[in-house]
Amino acid sequence: MSPDEAKSAPAASAGGRRWLGLAVLALPTLLLSLDFTVLHLALPHLAADLAPTSAQQLWILDVYGFMIAGFLVTMGTLGDRIGRRRLLMIGAAAFGAASLFAAYSTSAGMLIAARALLGVAGATLMPSTLSLISNMFHDSRQRGLAVAVWMSCFSAGGAIGPMVGGVLLQWFWWGSVFLMGVPVMALLLVAAPFLLPEFRDPAPGRLDPVSVALSLAAVLPVVYAVKEAAENGWGPGVAAPLLTGAVFGWLFVRRQRRLENPLVDLALFRLPPFTVGLGGLLAGTVVLGAFVLLFAQYLQLVLELSPSAAGLWMVPYALGNIVGAMLAPLVAARLRAATTIALGLVVSAAGLVVFVQSGADSGPLPAVVGSVLVTFGLGPLMVLVVDLVIASAPREKSGSASSLSETCSEVGMALGVATLGALGTAVYRSRISEAVLPGVPSGRTEAARDGLPGAVATARDMEPALAAQVTAAAERAFMAGLTAVGYTGAAVVLGVAAVTFLFLRDVAKPAGEERDERREERPRTD
Repeated sequence: MSPDEAKSAPAASAGGRRWLGLAVLALPTLLLSLDFTVLHLALPHLAADLAPTSAQQLWILDVYGFMIAGFLVTMGTLGDRIGRRRLLMIGAAAFGAASLFAAYSTSAGMLIAARALLGVAGATLMPSTLSLISNMFHDSRQRGLAVAVWMSCFSAGGAIGPMVGGVLLQWFWWGSVFLMGVPVMALLLVAAPFLLPEFRDPAPGRLDPVSVALSLAAVLPVVYAVKEAAENGWGPGVAAPLLTGAVFGWLFVRRQRRLENPLVDLALFRLPPFTVGLGGLLAGTVVLGAFVLLFAQYLQLVLELSPSAAGLWMVPYALGNIVGAMLAPLVAARLRAATTIALGLVVSAAGLVVFVQSGADSGPLPAVVGSVLVTFGLGPLMVLVVDLVIASAPREKSGSASSLSETCSEVGMALGVATLGALGTAVYRSRISEAVLPGVPSGRTEAARDGLPGAVATARDMEPALAAQVTAAAERAFMAGLTAVGYTGAAVVLGVAAVTFLFLRDVAKPAGEERDERREERPRTD
């Protein structure tokens, strides 16, 4: 077949076996999302059993995310070299073993180590599943739908996580939340050889250990700094790891430019769908990270709902994301991806405006309606940008491309809490400082000024009249901060909508997809 004929030939449609393979790929995605949420419910139970210090509790929660974010780039590139299915199966076996290790931990240190191993194993699963989708579904419409299903499973895991965790903790011990991973990974290991084809870069070159070390040294300090800023605010303790990460990041980029087979192909960043897509994904997840935090606090601290009731009211926003994700490829087939993303972001901005109209006396409905619009509108951004990013890269580099998109999502969620969350905290402290709180001891005043959780906790030990005064002042200050974050987030997503429409409106087919039509990669079955 000549190059011109190859270019004009339609992409082959995926058969039933590939769609069954997609169901297999959805399993680890659903599990990873569950694992992010259920541990927060299990923490009080395991704390009573293992007696971790406050610092150890933070590491139990955070080390999993640290390891995933740090190893995503390395694992995505490793999958390109040794085979995506092979890496997926290695990661699944490691995740199952680490889940057993975590479930039967006898000390806080042992559980922290198990969570770290789970994070490393999880970093193999996310880029492997996404890059396999790009190789299994060559038709752009089918691939878009497959990415939407993949993304919807992640949202579904977050929605059902609190409910599943609650049931397990009601009937079993805290280790049961980790044992969920064992049968899921066992099923994946049995089904993958039959339903998932193997793909790898036919000429991968040598893996550069120095680049691996530099990528870890660049990403891990930045992720730590962002999480530290989210918990304790921006200060000297944040500047040092940020600077360290920036220095190692510069060294990493410099080394990639000199290597014949780099860990990350920097040429990808010259492609508008890749660069603009990643930037938009980062900005969108920044807004989403801050929104999810404030939405949960509003339900529990302003409306005073129980954790289970708040979890139920948060299910619609997860469903909104699923619906938006599933509709995105269908709409994009008629309006193009850039137009669909931009329209979705306009809906998301409107949802943020609706959300900030909520108040202490409005009940949960306005906030829930706003939350559904926010996540429904962000669904096309997440699905179509991921599709554009992985389609922009040659198929033999899809693991590396998918790992970069996942890294942007991981960092963006944490960065949203650290930046827009910090904006909300600053507005809160400014407003609460203006409130006159007579009769409140100075020590308790500081706790009330630290944030709404501190104010609510402080008010519990006060006389009813004084407690009501402190709570009312704190709620007004919190809603002022929420309003500032909501309008800022709306401005950010509208800016992303404008940039996406202007720079990607002429993108009909990513460059990588055109290259692959001319040079079809042969799947390997070994």
